[in-house]
Amino acid sequence: MEPQLLHSVADSVATVVIHHPAKRNAMTAAMWRALPPLLGTLAADRAVRALVLTGEGGTFCAGADISTLQGSPQEAQGLAVAAEEALAAFPKPTLAAVRGHCVGGGSQLAAACDLRFAEEGSLFGVTPAKLGIVYPASSTRRLVSLVGPATTKYLLFSGELIDAERALRTGLVDEVLPEGELGKRVGEFTRILASRSQLTQAAAKEFADGCVDRDAHWSEQARGSGDAAEGVAAFLERRQPRFTWSVPDRG
Repeated sequence: MEPQLLHSVADSVATVVIHHPAKRNAMTAAMWRALPPLLGTLAADRAVRALVLTGEGGTFCAGADISTLQGSPQEAQGLAVAAEEALAAFPKPTLAAVRGHCVGGGSQLAAACDLRFAEEGSLFGVTPAKLGIVYPASSTRRLVSLVGPATTKYLLFSGELIDAERALRTGLVDEVLPEGELGKRVGEFTRILASRSQLTQAAAKEFADGCVDRDAHWSEQARGSGDAAEGVAAFLERRQPRFTWSVPDRG
């Protein structure tokens, strides 16, 4: 099978799989280009309430396919940044499910997700210093927001890999699961995400990501949504709420 991004939707959760096992799921130029339109399609699907990004087999993503850097490293980096920004802008909760190596461009993609769950034994690294590449400013700022300036400098200055336990301590990942339990935990947690109010999630995502001057917008959305009334009624009636607000189609 050619290197590609596979996707499926089940139980309101979209799963995107980085599929290039011959090169530890390294991203080719075509794969970088394919990610933004795929995310646009999934964002517009009202059946999708959350998204999981993962890699085929026992590796998340070993970064960019180095052969794609031989022509124009700047162009290749531009493709990676465009894909990263499209992932960060996805309007519903996103979760990176990491096994094995999550390196270079793989770490860019994982950092662009809202949450990161990793299996024990996973390794993380940001490696442009090994290639003499200037890491993008936007990607650097996103990494700083996750792990702080000191750990960002450690990762970028050295290009060294850190294990899942250190990634957890520094805030790069949110949960570390024993071997064989990642899939089960991701399934459980995304079912929780899919059951919650999309209104709450969408507003929280914008606020947490630093959006300003959107208070009035979200107050208006809340007044017209009916989600709060449904949530209170469901609590009092001891049943699961049926939230109806959904992310508007941007198309």
